[in-house]
Amino acid sequence: MVGGLRYFGRMLDKIRLRARGDLPSDYHANLGHRNAMDGVMCNFLRIDYEQLRQRVLEGRSDEEILEWCYQNGRRLNEDDILVWNNFITKFGWNDFAHWNAGKRSWVFLIAPTFKPWANLFDFEEGRRK
Repeated sequence: MVGGLRYFGRMLDKIRLRARGDLPSDYHANLGHRNAMDGVMCNFLRIDYEQLRQRVLEGRSDEEILEWCYQNGRRLNEDDILVWNNFITKFGWNDFAHWNAGKRSWVFLIAPTFKPWANLFDFEEGRRK
């Protein structure tokens, strides 16, 4: 976790993968989308996704990009990070992202009980079976 912040590194990795042409197309529509995890995280940091994307494509490290976010958005303290990390573990459970999490779990032919999104990401990245 970059700076102790769940999901941030994954968001940056998706930007890099897309730029190389290695990101599966089913991810493309939600990149930076306001109501998807990228957009929610950018809103929490008070940064613009497109500006963030440009920093990533410049080849900066995850830590440099997080510091850029803090300088151009808002600096998170320990309590902010605690709130974010707890929120993100529940995102997609019973909120506006609920339907999409269920839809994506069926795409992977796994039970829709993988909601919230964090569980599905753990499955995709090999941390959950």
